Amino acid sequence: MTVFQALVLGVVQGLGEFLPISSSAHLVLIPWLFGWADPGLTFDVALHMGTLLAVVLYFWHDWLNLLRGAVRRGPSDEKRLFWYLVLATIPGGLFGLALESKAETAFRAPLLIGIMLIVMGVVLYLADRQRQARNLDTVTLGDAVGIGLAQALAIIPGVSRSGITMAAARWFNLGREAAARFSFLMSTPIILGAGVLKLRHLSLADVNLPFVTGVVSSFLVGILSISFLLRYLRRSNFGVFVIYRFLFGAVVILVALMR
Repeated sequence: MTVFQALVLGVVQGLGEFLPISSSAHLVLIPWLFGWADPGLTFDVALHMGTLLAVVLYFWHDWLNLLRGAVRRGPSDEKRLFWYLVLATIPGGLFGLALESKAETAFRAPLLIGIMLIVMGVVLYLADRQRQARNLDTVTLGDAVGIGLAQALAIIPGVSRSGITMAAARWFNLGREAAARFSFLMSTPIILGAGVLKLRHLSLADVNLPFVTGVVSSFLVGILSISFLLRYLRRSNFGVFVIYRFLFGAVVILVALMR
């Protein structure tokens, strides 16, 4: 892998992990479209480390409050939200472990990914038509279970972890910014778990310039993506991401059929 390729894929990961466009789809499709070699498991670790650092740094104060609330005696909004986040993470983690081999093989077919980009675009569009806008303090046990089950579908590239969880949150009438914030908080243990599982394959010899480039670029772009989306959703909807999914998915399907 060249440093340029590492930079491009790091930027793609930083954008796709938090914007509802599917980082896993783009990390498969970009090398496929441009004829690059498979970056491999080591570089996957680098990208996950970068986006993990981004979400932890951006939400460190939120997590500190949630952890304090979780160990404090008596009920509180922080304790309730912390345990709801834990509960919501479980389905995605179990499905990820059970279907890891499929995710690395059968689910990476470009034609399937192109179809899922469009299908998830339709789901996101329909979910975003909900008119109510509950805030994060109103999240219920049912919301957490439903969003957590939806996150399990993100094992299929093209679905998008952030996209499916935000769509599910909108189905439950959470406001757009609240849906994004809950999705980002949920992403912390999922990204951490994925990174830890892959770290066991890493050695110091693997830490080279492309590796460092991937970590730094995915971290910096991830921070900017989180900040951008939270501000953007205060005044707008998911329409631009729906359109992007339709267009990119159509291009991928066309290229896959032509090849």
